[in-house]
Amino acid sequence: MPGATPTYKGSLTVARQARSRNSMLERGIHVLQAFRPTGNPMSMSEIARRTGLPKTTAHRLIEELTELGLLERTREQYVLGRPVFELGELVPVKHRLREAALPFMQDLYEATHETIHLGVRDDLDVLYIDKIRGHSGVDVPSRVGGRLPLSSTGLGKTLLAFSRDDIVSQVVSRPLRRLTDHSIVDPKALEGELAQIRSAGVGYDHEEATPGVSCVAAPVLVKGEPVAAISITVPTSHLQPARLAPAVKTAALGLSRTLSR
Repeated sequence: MPGATPTYKGSLTVARQARSRNSMLERGIHVLQAFRPTGNPMSMSEIARRTGLPKTTAHRLIEELTELGLLERTREQYVLGRPVFELGELVPVKHRLREAALPFMQDLYEATHETIHLGVRDDLDVLYIDKIRGHSGVDVPSRVGGRLPLSSTGLGKTLLAFSRDDIVSQVVSRPLRRLTDHSIVDPKALEGELAQIRSAGVGYDHEEATPGVSCVAAPVLVKGEPVAAISITVPTSHLQPARLAPAVKTAALGLSRTLSR
């Protein structure tokens, strides 16, 4: 009858259908996230392995995402579709922060002609928001939209040094990832370095993410909270703390003041 109250059985059916839709949506998101951090093409079997989904389920989701344009097929592999990129460009933290930071990053680049990075903390990783490639052309594993462990990069350690105690505890309570022979894997050593960063206002990466590459970073603080960090990345032979540290601190301070306004 029109206007009749749904039966209990009917309500359960609607609830189950909603849970099923949510479950499929969650699995679809897992498929898209499987392309992190590199975005490289992957086969269907590799996507299934990365997501832990049964191959039949992964196949169905991949086909649906491809029809929607969120994935694109290249021969026997898949890549993220252009709509994913377009949506990513609209993310507020990326758009607003990049817009505010760009003048300071460009000034820093003009002063050093080295690679400049802008990053934010995302869970226990540093997420790269923007990058200006320097003249030295150092080969670093960073890319806009990519991520690396907080404990293995100058940006990450600087963000971590000014983060809440519970975030630091989460990082040091887990095994620290070794990216190179110089990566910090001792929690006590990391805690000691974080204290030095808080005192100096800058953090360093001495070949901890990439052999032969070092960087110096400074935090962008708004009301004492680290909303981002800026770094200068150089070949280790070009690392000159006395020249680079004041420059990156000045850029980070300028961005901090802009965001605070």
